[in-house]
Amino acid sequence: MNRKNTKKIYIGDVPVGGGSQVTVQSMTNTDTKDINATVKQILEFEKAGCHISRSAINSIDDAKSIPEIKSKTHIPFIADIQYSADLAIAAVENGADCLRINPGNIGGVEEVERVVKTCKEHNTPIRIGVNGGSIHQKYIDKFGGVNSESLVHSCLDEIRLVESFGFDQIKLSIKASNVALTIEVYEKISKLVDYPLHVGITEAGSGMEGIIKSSVGIGAILSRGIGDTIRVSLTEDPVKEIPVGRNILKSVGLLQEGIDFISCPTCARTKIDLISVVEDAKEHLKNIDKNITVAIMGCPVNGPGEAREADIGIAAANKKGILFKKGEIIKTVDEKDLLNALVEEIERM
Repeated sequence: MNRKNTKKIYIGDVPVGGGSQVTVQSMTNTDTKDINATVKQILEFEKAGCHISRSAINSIDDAKSIPEIKSKTHIPFIADIQYSADLAIAAVENGADCLRINPGNIGGVEEVERVVKTCKEHNTPIRIGVNGGSIHQKYIDKFGGVNSESLVHSCLDEIRLVESFGFDQIKLSIKASNVALTIEVYEKISKLVDYPLHVGITEAGSGMEGIIKSSVGIGAILSRGIGDTIRVSLTEDPVKEIPVGRNILKSVGLLQEGIDFISCPTCARTKIDLISVVEDAKEHLKNIDKNITVAIMGCPVNGPGEAREADIGIAAANKKGILFKKGEIIKTVDEKDLLNALVEEIERM
């Protein structure tokens, strides 16, 4: 995939943009000044494979908690600020690795200048966030409501304001809950600026609906070579966002970490309880860190034939099963031993 080569910035020690690995983010839902709860959740993020964490800073006590939170966690900490330049400055002075602000609601030009000056002094990047609720009224009037033109022009205004104070350590997000609108917006802004882009579908919802909206939207944008970091926004335990984000990256070829499972849908040719076998295989292999594709197929038609590109796989066939690599059968075993044979062969690889 040809990705747009954006400006590289650093969130803590994690590069964003400039051809770097596309990163996965999530946001805590704890009271940030409850240090133990916030640390516990960030550590859960880390275990799930999150690269960058964000927390809301709603008070000075929240900002003062940042040093201790950072001392007990291992991924960069972004401070999410709304409406208060003082809180933004306090977050930076207490060690936030990045600010997420909307310059249009931080209190006017002078307040934005104060925040940017502090970020320059501490070498702290700013993520400029724009969404349907923060569009400048003049653009709503000019372009007839909330649409791609009003969103993009509002974002460009915010960029120019921050740049006017001699600052360019910027990344951008322009989100909407409408998938088609979000895709259109990112296509337009990507042609106009070279700053790294944070991609997501805001307020995507919960459960399967939220996962599908996020996967379709984020995946479509990434498949166009656009995007440098992502967040799946679900009305769920935020830890659940992370595997969804990682699987989106894997599905579009932007993450080659761990096992990639492929399996066929069941049909009348399926000779085993394929659904259970797949779940058992994932459980047995969950701690194996190998960059391989594993196929689990219900009959010889799909495997090794249709799964010949898999690094290794199994397929059931009349109380027997076959183990194959790159489309070549290497062993036939009893059906009851099929999963064990797969796991043992992967462990030897």
